[in-house]
Amino acid sequence: MSMPRAAFPSPNRALTGVERRFGDDEVIVTKSDLKGRITYANRTFLTVSGYTEREALGAPHSILRHPGMPRSAFHLMWRMIGEGREFFGYVLNRAKHGDHYWVFAHVTPSFGAGGEITGYHSNRRAPDARVIAESVAPLYRHLVEEEARQASLSAAIAAGTALLDRTLTELETDYDRYMFSLQG
Repeated sequence: MSMPRAAFPSPNRALTGVERRFGDDEVIVTKSDLKGRITYANRTFLTVSGYTEREALGAPHSILRHPGMPRSAFHLMWRMIGEGREFFGYVLNRAKHGDHYWVFAHVTPSFGAGGEITGYHSNRRAPDARVIAESVAPLYRHLVEEEARQASLSAAIAAGTALLDRTLTELETDYDRYMFSLQG
């Protein structure tokens, strides 16, 4: 059973600045439909995010969106999985009560018998804190700052994407190679 739309937490709820962590041997798993509504959430997801199963099922995955996470990164993810490709990336999530947690996400489309995309499956592992502090968080701060200077959501996504592309070009790599290079 899912929560009525009005019961979803406000995206404007306060941030606590408290980081939640989970073990290297734990995996957060969710499945969602084509619109990003959660259809399955494992116990680790529920524990780390702070949501109950009743609250999570049927909720848009965007209930986890942290304002420090670049919109351009989500745009890239949705583009890739919409094309039937895998997405690997670092994601900063907001827990139910305003805490935050980092994950290294692997998101894949789920396919029906006819080859059509029927939903999405995501496995998330705990990332290396050093990689977050030295590489990912600074990059994401720059992307979020660039996005915030724009007048519209579409301009913000375009500006963030352009900055990410320039950064990867300067590093002489592409998105996938960069993500995997950070894994060590």
